[in-house]
Amino acid sequence: MSSLTQPATPFRQTTADGYSLGGFCWRHAQANPQRPLVIINAATSVRCRYYTRFADYLFAQGCDVLTYDYRGIGESRPPSLRGFQASWSDWGRLDFEAMLVHASQAFPCQPVDVVGHSFGGCAVGLAPSAGRIRRVLMVGAQFAYWRDYAADQRWRLFGKWHVAMPLLTRVFGYFPGKRLGWMEDTPAGVVQDWTTATARYEQRPSGRQLQHVPFAQVRAATLAISLTDDPFGTVAATERLLGYLQGAERRHLRIAPADIAVEEIGHFAFFHDRFRESLWPIALAWVQRGGLPAGGPGQVIS
Repeated sequence: MSSLTQPATPFRQTTADGYSLGGFCWRHAQANPQRPLVIINAATSVRCRYYTRFADYLFAQGCDVLTYDYRGIGESRPPSLRGFQASWSDWGRLDFEAMLVHASQAFPCQPVDVVGHSFGGCAVGLAPSAGRIRRVLMVGAQFAYWRDYAADQRWRLFGKWHVAMPLLTRVFGYFPGKRLGWMEDTPAGVVQDWTTATARYEQRPSGRQLQHVPFAQVRAATLAISLTDDPFGTVAATERLLGYLQGAERRHLRIAPADIAVEEIGHFAFFHDRFRESLWPIALAWVQRGGLPAGGPGQVIS
């Protein structure tokens, strides 16, 4: 495992409704209006620290980078989650929006690019200022419509995430994911959004409260990466989310583990340090020049 280029600097940003979010910043000493600022949107209930080595890689390759935790998670967790109000739409329209505000204040004149993992890709389209974004890279991005799960795992995943998770949430007042070893503890409102069985985001509980059509403001060139062994980010799930991006240039890159001579990648491992030489250059090429590396893995399917 490689060492970090430099330690990240902690920062805090207040949202429009007054909530304080915590995160980390990698910033070059000399300002450069041509340098991309990359904001990393985490997957549901995955701490931003999970993306530290990937963020440091982008920094070492010439980018400024921000990682942060949504309200209720990691650096942005309150003393208690019982009764804490937070939803998927809050994570996008308030928390990710606050990062775009921070970008305009702390990194003026720099292009803003976003890497969105899982729900983090969906969050892009929920922020009112998403029109500011230049480029988006999505990895395994979707909003958990259960019929889009991989067919051979669909019912097992349905039982875990759409039966057990909401039942435990009712008992505890939040989802105790950390003690189960599944993920971070999760606010009840996020669980409600995740587990609602509808194919349209705007029909999720918090989606109905949005004042704008999700993704209508996104104009960013977007590359969605899906992995053939990811049971969540299937072709159907990825294309469902890309279908919202009517105003954006969209490409869908499908990668199989065999393309890089490994046995598995799955939903999470794209951001593991072991893929620094094989997968991370795809992300770098997209945020730096909006293209794919010559001879890179995978096949563009749409």
